[in-house]
Amino acid sequence: MPESINIAQLLELRKTLPVIDVRSEGEYEHAHIPGAKNLSLLNNEERAKVGTCFKQKGREEAILLGFDLVGNKFSNYIRTAKEIIKHPSQPSPQGRALPTHNLLDGKRDGNSPPVGELEGVVLYCWRGGLRSNIMAWVLETGGMKVFVLEGGYKTFRHWALDEFEKEREILILGGKTGSGKTDILKEMKSCNEQVIDLEALAHHRGSAFGALGQLPQPSTEQFENLVALELNETDKTKALWLENESSKIGTVKIPDALFNKMRKAKVFEIEMSLEQRTENILRDYATFPKEKLAECTKKIEKKLGNKNMKDALRFLDEDDFTNWIKILLDYYDKTYSFSKSQRTEGTVSTIDISVNTNAAIAAMVIEYSKQKH
Repeated sequence: MPESINIAQLLELRKTLPVIDVRSEGEYEHAHIPGAKNLSLLNNEERAKVGTCFKQKGREEAILLGFDLVGNKFSNYIRTAKEIIKHPSQPSPQGRALPTHNLLDGKRDGNSPPVGELEGVVLYCWRGGLRSNIMAWVLETGGMKVFVLEGGYKTFRHWALDEFEKEREILILGGKTGSGKTDILKEMKSCNEQVIDLEALAHHRGSAFGALGQLPQPSTEQFENLVALELNETDKTKALWLENESSKIGTVKIPDALFNKMRKAKVFEIEMSLEQRTENILRDYATFPKEKLAECTKKIEKKLGNKNMKDALRFLDEDDFTNWIKILLDYYDKTYSFSKSQRTEGTVSTIDISVNTNAAIAAMVIEYSKQKH
């Protein structure tokens, strides 16, 4: 029989076993438990048919229709699940075989043979109901040990949203556009500071140019799922560093509960020269095609003003990236100053950077934060 598990058990098992989302591909693509692979019991079209049947003819007829639609796919489900076990999306030990005793409490499963190994998977659907149970039966019949998340994806979402409400100390790394905050945070992480890179999870660097060179952004819901898992893995007794962000990173929105904590947190602001910031932006963006840079520049045309826009595009056309950047920074610096003015007085500490490497800047920020803590 499949074994029902709670969220805490899911978080532990996902470290060693593949997680399979049996909802339709549309549900999965919108948002899912990070790392899960999709093996739909009913695809988008089939799910719509069953839903219509349920409304028109009732539950019993809908279940029968569901079996009519998927019954001939059972062998394929087993083969696909075995492939997922061989190539899981989560890190797991070599072989990924599951001993026949119960992994959750160390006791032997009475339904398991006394010797040998079973391949194991974790399943979930929307509410841990019919779709999970049918797929669990199929895969167990195919020789796998199956764990089913009680309450399904809905339970995971409640857990994820609750994660943002938990109290934790947050410290913010601030600085004007081009200060290299993301790279400095990476160096801080290598110094054993707790860091979550929200922009990496959002697939966006912020600003009108933030999507360049990035993968497509996740939905806001999927972004929340990713952030929640990273938050869960942090030590809540230690400070967590985040980059100073607007409420939205590209198209995704930072959860209100987390953003409110970020706005109240202490900010350690890097004060870096205009020349150094210009150099950083040249390194990060000047390699992209000028046509792409022009498209992004036009996104802020109303904020730049007509003359500045024309000058910026002319500088781009002439390969004068330095003057193009100066026009952009004039706008972004004003935006940053306004956002800074909205913070509570006394929460922002400025660090005048006197070193050149990101590693040295990171060490300087860490030391300064300890003095002010």
